[in-house]
Amino acid sequence: MTAAPPLLALEDISLRQGEGWLFQGLSLFVGQADRLALIGRNGAGKTTLFRLIQGDLEPDRGRRTARPRARIVTLAQDPSIEGFDTLADFALASPQAPPAHAVRAIADQLGLDLALAAATASGGERRRAALARALASEPDLLLLDEPTNHLDIAGIAWLEAWLSRYAGAFIVISHDRAFLQRLTRSCLWLERGTLRRRDIGFGGFEAWTEEVYADEARAAERLDSRLAAELHWLERGVTARRRRNQGRLERLERMRAERRAMLGGPQSAKLKLATDEQKSKMVIDAEHVTKSFGGRPIIRDFSIRIMAGDRIGIVGANGAGKTTLLRLLTGELAPDSGAVRRAATLSGITIDQQRKLLDPQKRVRDVLADGGDWISVQGQKKHARGYLKEFLFSPDALDARIGSFSGGERSRLLLAREFARESNLLVLDEPTNDLDLETLDLLQEVIADYRGTVLLVSHDRDFLDRTVTMTCWLDGSGRVQLVAGGYADLLRERERERPRANASAASREATRAGTRPPERAPATEAQGEGHPPAKPLSRLTFRDRHDLERLPGIIAQREADIREIEAALSDPGLFARDPKRFAELGARLEAARAALAADEERWLDVAARAESLAR
Repeated sequence: MTAAPPLLALEDISLRQGEGWLFQGLSLFVGQADRLALIGRNGAGKTTLFRLIQGDLEPDRGRRTARPRARIVTLAQDPSIEGFDTLADFALASPQAPPAHAVRAIADQLGLDLALAAATASGGERRRAALARALASEPDLLLLDEPTNHLDIAGIAWLEAWLSRYAGAFIVISHDRAFLQRLTRSCLWLERGTLRRRDIGFGGFEAWTEEVYADEARAAERLDSRLAAELHWLERGVTARRRRNQGRLERLERMRAERRAMLGGPQSAKLKLATDEQKSKMVIDAEHVTKSFGGRPIIRDFSIRIMAGDRIGIVGANGAGKTTLLRLLTGELAPDSGAVRRAATLSGITIDQQRKLLDPQKRVRDVLADGGDWISVQGQKKHARGYLKEFLFSPDALDARIGSFSGGERSRLLLAREFARESNLLVLDEPTNDLDLETLDLLQEVIADYRGTVLLVSHDRDFLDRTVTMTCWLDGSGRVQLVAGGYADLLRERERERPRANASAASREATRAGTRPPERAPATEAQGEGHPPAKPLSRLTFRDRHDLERLPGIIAQREADIREIEAALSDPGLFARDPKRFAELGARLEAARAALAADEERWLDVAARAESLAR
């Protein structure tokens, strides 16, 4: 049987960039059901490669071939909406304009009002409009450039479910490890102008790259010691950084255990301070804070004590009030009631998701060192070239123009500049957008080593799990739940709350049936007194109640299976020893993660409705 021709082929592609070559002899073949992760450092040429695949850019050498009538659709990282009155105008104006009804159907599933004015739409609304346009186009090949940027966790889960059902091929650039692990079957690694492919899911990517680096290092040592030293700098200690971060994760778990011991209970958002030493470490103390806008409660009766060294993650749907909570805690916004006290010595820096554009004509030394060679880093003098290497730049980049940098490289430069400032409070609002995976490893390392306190808003589940000691979850009704640990700990805590929610829901159903008088559950410190009663909701179906009972056990087993597979894949010698076994484990890991995502999405949906019935 003759194999089907590829959807798209790039053969022996070479492309100049400035005076040198960005790509030389690059080849790529994409099959009709490929699910590819495209991985590479900021500036490696990932977005440029997308333009070549799309046909928007002509190579200097080589050939591009696409299957006749194949529909290739790109979701750009920063789609331009200038010139459009509404998001609907933008979504329906592409060269391959999708059917209007299909765009509206996907927009409805994403909770997006297409009648919103394009000029004032938020980053999340623009991203969902771009998604609706791309997905409704019925593509044969989807090119997704950072598709999770500006999406909340619910939006990411929806996109994961859609792509799991999607019958076509896709190539995705993303910093979101959890997203890549759940969806991809093969990895494309773009580095130093070379494109490598390995048919493994993203779960096996790090072990594969370490094998490649080890092989190259051995070859370099045989050739020339100077070349070996250059190669060591090029890989930037990636393997060593990952191993150091394992130690940091162990320290993070110890910090989480301390916070669990200090929490008053599963529903309490107030930390117990038992000693004078602990009181002296308090940096922010919020008591019964409430904030509303236009009559809508954003934060309701919230209390928290934040200690020196805490790393607080803040999660919730877009519009739930995450940035409002940040501004309340830092003093940028006053509460309607309650009080927020801060340590007199608190000195903070903020790195937000609306990063100011850097002047493209300025040099790196102008931005980093005021035009000089030396920079003060947390009060210590360092040479700018050496400091650049800490943030994965070549020392020669000191005299480069900002205009020559990719968006991700500019974000990395801003991080380098801000982290150099002296402070004891670091506020990060969606810091992972536009960063490559190695920069995320670096950011994780810098946050772990930071001596002060960190407040972090993020939708990156894996990054939260690797970084924070406590997580604040905003449910959109004004309630804020505090859990020791990261996003996975939040899911487990909500799972533990399920029996209480079921019992309360059953009590309410029995009351409506007239079998017993109503009982009022005691108010918790996190929720506070005086909340208006919830409006009656439809009862849980038999299937809902059945899933609430069975899914926690299934989820726990899937998590155990995933840990077992990941442990096997972490063996650095497995790929060289048994590549077939390596590929089998990668496929199993992908399937297990996809099943876990579907089960978690179903359980969270039903649990949220059960909790609403209980309130």
